[in-house]
Amino acid sequence: PEGQACGLVKNLSLMCDVTVGTPAEPLKDFMLGLGMEILEEYDPMVMPMSTKVFLNGSWVGTVQSPDYLHRSLRQIRGQEGLLPESVSIIRDIRDREIKIFTDAGRVCRPLFVVDTDPQSPRRGQLMFTHEHWEKLSEDMSIDTSGMTKKEIDDANIGWRYLIKEGLVEILDAEEEEQAMISMTPDDLSQHNRMRRFAEEGKEFFPRISPDVHARKMIPPNKTVYQYTHCEIHPAMLLGVCASIIPFPDHNQSPR
Repeated sequence: PEGQACGLVKNLSLMCDVTVGTPAEPLKDFMLGLGMEILEEYDPMVMPMSTKVFLNGSWVGTVQSPDYLHRSLRQIRGQEGLLPESVSIIRDIRDREIKIFTDAGRVCRPLFVVDTDPQSPRRGQLMFTHEHWEKLSEDMSIDTSGMTKKEIDDANIGWRYLIKEGLVEILDAEEEEQAMISMTPDDLSQHNRMRRFAEEGKEFFPRISPDVHARKMIPPNKTVYQYTHCEIHPAMLLGVCASIIPFPDHNQSPR
């Protein structure tokens, strides 16, 4: 609507999901096993550089090795029986805080994961490869009509396979603030070329497609050090109503 009611009507994007909430106490016990100290034992004079740990907005403890805790939680997220994929894990380095949310009502959306391991030969590329695509194509031929939801999850096929393998992560709005998201895999490869040329001391020129109908490539952002995620498709930013607009990226669509 326009005028006074502007902004009152909102639309969910196409792959958006709303969390239903999971218990927080088991996660707190698990973090204690990873080196988190409970709040009652925290002494700011002894450990002034500790990182605070918040669980659903409540300060539950501190940790001396925040990188290990953050990395461990992200590795088990989405694993069956360990940590649901809808749990949000945010590390705020400047404020020395780790914030974890398991509550209901958060809007989340899936994104491809980019390999950020400095030792990996695929650093800066999507974790999702052609072999994974072939696996998904084979899964399409599996008849799941007589299977229960648990049997489908245990079979490690389809969407659950992408989550378990860490190829796709589901991020909410707050965790998305700590992520660097590439719009398309082509933009990601252009950025990797630019970074590689910079390391070799060469001048970078954007790759020009010979197809006259191809969209104009946006030059990669030189200030971005590294991307962490990539959009599954740019159209997933839109809702159902906006998706039926032809050429929405070339149309201001005021009505």
